Amino acid sequence: MSFTSEVKDEVSKLAVFNTEKISELSAIIQSNYDSNKIKIVTENNSVARRVYSLIKELYNVYPSITVRKGYNYNKKMLYILEVHHNTLEILKSLGINGDIPEDFIWADEDLMRAYLRGLFIMCASINDPKTSRYHLEFNLSNLKYAEFIQMLLNKFNLNSKVLHRENRYMVYIKGAEKIGDFLRMIGAARAVLYYEDIRIYRDHKNMTNRLNNCEQANVDRIIETANAQVKDIEFLKKVGVYDLLGLKEQEAAIYRQKYPDASLLELSEIISVETGNKITKSGLYHRFNKIKKMADKIRNKQNN
Repeated sequence: MSFTSEVKDEVSKLAVFNTEKISELSAIIQSNYDSNKIKIVTENNSVARRVYSLIKELYNVYPSITVRKGYNYNKKMLYILEVHHNTLEILKSLGINGDIPEDFIWADEDLMRAYLRGLFIMCASINDPKTSRYHLEFNLSNLKYAEFIQMLLNKFNLNSKVLHRENRYMVYIKGAEKIGDFLRMIGAARAVLYYEDIRIYRDHKNMTNRLNNCEQANVDRIIETANAQVKDIEFLKKVGVYDLLGLKEQEAAIYRQKYPDASLLELSEIISVETGNKITKSGLYHRFNKIKKMADKIRNKQNN
């Protein structure tokens, strides 16, 4: 079962108040609305049961159910629910009259949550957090309705966007934190725990990788700097001017050749311990800087 199906299965079993049931059912039917007909098609068995129960409990109407194999490549079973009685009265009580529902369907936060939950179980998909992207989207039929859903989502600060895709409109949310907030908002508690566990694991893994990369970059810089210092020392010896260095610089040069892989901090501690003369990392840096300047000066003269 996909992560999307698991979330839909969870929220389809939530117990809610009748006012919330009306908002939830309104979203379910609105997303399938066509010429005053009530016809719901879903691949999810739990969603089919939810829709059937909502219509029966709210209106004492028993939808007809047809089950057949789909025509898509995976040939999943399709559950088709149709209402043939009191259709206009049901649509009116659900605030369905055009592209967007009437205000009383989404009059407060609880009703908005219920509405978005109903829309989610009918026409949304969400990536499993184990994949490389955090993405949730609603696949909708017209721009006016898509902009209405974007408005509802953004009342909860979910930063949703609308994208035109062929003859459909996609309202989407990106970002692990925002998607986690949405799951929490529609009451998918189990999915939130799973989502947050995976997100925390991935964030920790990414942080560890960044630290390792940073550490490796630091090691590479240390080795590169040490190699350059060794080359300067060897160059000064080769051209016969090494003895012109001061005693402190010669001491630094001796220890650099003895410990070619040590960082400046490590080398300063080694010199301090072995000679009894304390030297800081900064002091050692200045000694090597003098060696480099002498080597660069001689190289420039040779090149000219």
